Amino acid sequence: MNHVPTKQDIIEAHERISTHIPRTPVFHCEALDRAVRGSVHCKMECLMPDVGSFKIRGVMNALLSLTPEERRRGVLTQSSGNHAQAFALVAKRMGIPATIVMPKNANPTKKRNVLEFGGKIVECEPGDAPREQMVRDVQSATGAVVIHPFNDYRIIAGQATAAKELLEDVPDLQVMVAPVGGGGLLSGTLLTAHYFSPQTKVIAGEPVGADDAYRSLQAGSIQPNLTVNTIADGLITKLGDKTFPIIQQYVDHIVRVEDAEIAAAMRELWERLRVTVEPSGAVSYAALLKEKSSYYRQKIGVILSGGNVDLDRIPFLQRSL
Repeated sequence: MNHVPTKQDIIEAHERISTHIPRTPVFHCEALDRAVRGSVHCKMECLMPDVGSFKIRGVMNALLSLTPEERRRGVLTQSSGNHAQAFALVAKRMGIPATIVMPKNANPTKKRNVLEFGGKIVECEPGDAPREQMVRDVQSATGAVVIHPFNDYRIIAGQATAAKELLEDVPDLQVMVAPVGGGGLLSGTLLTAHYFSPQTKVIAGEPVGADDAYRSLQAGSIQPNLTVNTIADGLITKLGDKTFPIIQQYVDHIVRVEDAEIAAAMRELWERLRVTVEPSGAVSYAALLKEKSSYYRQKIGVILSGGNVDLDRIPFLQRSL
């Protein structure tokens, strides 16, 4: 796909993947309603079987779109975690050799899952530039088909299906909240709202320690993070030239949240919904809490994007926060 996904593209992506992955539930909890003073409906992508995140949507759509010749060549991507897990699992199910470039400091639990799902890991130094160079080197050596983790319209169309399901299950949402890292989920959410529920505002949550999306909107051009410092390890990638224009055109605004606020949101979701949400997945709820006075008595959809927590490093149990 070489164009911004249309409404029909999103419908077809949903049809394509729906027989391969389950529909995640939407949870409504009165305790969260009281905390926000609105009607809060959580799209539980953190409960996605096997991979624990929304990432399988985009991966499934992209890999199902490959030609037989492309499948034979194998596939290659880069990721710090959740995309890597989904990529390895879907490729294994489809019988496609998969290589994933991961930074040396990636979450150990996510690395272990990639290997268990049959993916081959090639390590690189942390940072966007080392990742991208390693992908080029591996592609040159193997001829594998490169699928970017978020800056790919097939990926964006797949990620858009999470918001599509949320709007189908809870019509007439006034606000949707999604996290932003590279922008695949957020841009897909924005397109879904634009096509299927144009009255619904979409806001994004982003960690202060990796706030390139916020700064990019302010500057009017992509501003990479020169340094990152956040517990939300899944949101430390920069925006892409496909995701940024969509975000720039449609997002209402971006809310920056501190790590302590992310940890508090994780704890509240654990206590109230009885679910484990990873830091990157809890950023959307943290952003809602931070701006709750703006959404009094409104009907709000929150995408809890992932649940892959390293149980030895649960942030709200660390005394340093």
